[in-house]
Amino acid sequence: MALIHLSQYQLIEITGVDAEKYLQGQITADVTKLTIGASTLTAHCDPKGKMTGLFRLIRLSTEQFYLLVRTELLPTALDQLKKYAVFSKVTFTPVESQIVGIIDDSSKISAQVCVEFGNRKILINPESAVNMSEDFMCWDVADIQQGYPILTAKAQGKFIPQALNLQAIEQAISFAKGCYIGQETVARAKYRGANKRAMFAFKAETETVPEIGGEIEMQLESGWRKTGTILSAVNVDGVLWLQVVLSNQLEEHQAFRLTETHTALEMLALPYGL
Repeated sequence: MALIHLSQYQLIEITGVDAEKYLQGQITADVTKLTIGASTLTAHCDPKGKMTGLFRLIRLSTEQFYLLVRTELLPTALDQLKKYAVFSKVTFTPVESQIVGIIDDSSKISAQVCVEFGNRKILINPESAVNMSEDFMCWDVADIQQGYPILTAKAQGKFIPQALNLQAIEQAISFAKGCYIGQETVARAKYRGANKRAMFAFKAETETVPEIGGEIEMQLESGWRKTGTILSAVNVDGVLWLQVVLSNQLEEHQAFRLTETHTALEMLALPYGL
C-alpha cells in the first residue's frame, strides 16, 4: 500500500443553488447524472473545444461540489471555468485541505471525503494522522500506467478531450447531455471522425526527463522521424514514464525512441479500448 501526499493538487469548493446547472453548461461530464458521493474525471474546454482544464469533480450534495485540479493549471483553468459565474448563484472557493492518495489500500482510513476509482482512493482531510510512504510522483506514475491523462500548463488550450482519451475514461464526456462550451467540436470528433489523435503511454530505463511539449521519434523504413507531443514525463528511480499524443492510426509493433538520447521506448497497453 502506498500513501501519498497529493501536493500537486488544489481543492476548489463550488457551492450555490445554481452550482449543478452552471457546471452542466460548462464541462464535458453530465453533472446531473453524478450521484452524491460519486466523482468523475472531466474537462473544461474553450469555444474551439480545446481543453483549458482537467479536473476530478466530486459531488458532495445537491448544491455542493469539490473540484480537484493540478495547481499548475491555476489560475487559468479556474478563471475560464467561472468566467460566466457572475450571472449565476454559484461561488468558487479555494479550500485549504490535506489531500491523500492511496494505492492498493487494505486499511480503513476515514476522511471527510473519500472517492475510489480502480485500485486507488483519494482522501480529503483524513480524520487521523497519516504517515506518507511515497513521493507525489508515484501518483503521477499510477495515472500514466492506468491511462489517466496528466494535463500540464504547457498543454492548456492545445488538445480536444478525445486526443487525451477522455471518451474512454469514467464519465468524463457525455455525448447525450445538452450544450456546453466546446460541445460542437467534441461532438464532431465523435460523430464525424474528426479526431485523429490519441494518448499513449511509454516507459524506458533512463535518467532522462524530456521536455513537456517536445517530440519522440518513430521508426520508418527510411529511418527515424520526429512525431507526437509529449504530454507528461515522470522519472522515478531511473525509470521514465511518458504520455505522448500521437496519431490514433499506429501500425502494430511500431518502434519509438527518445529524440535526445535515442533510448528505446516501450509502449504500454492501455486499460481501455479506443
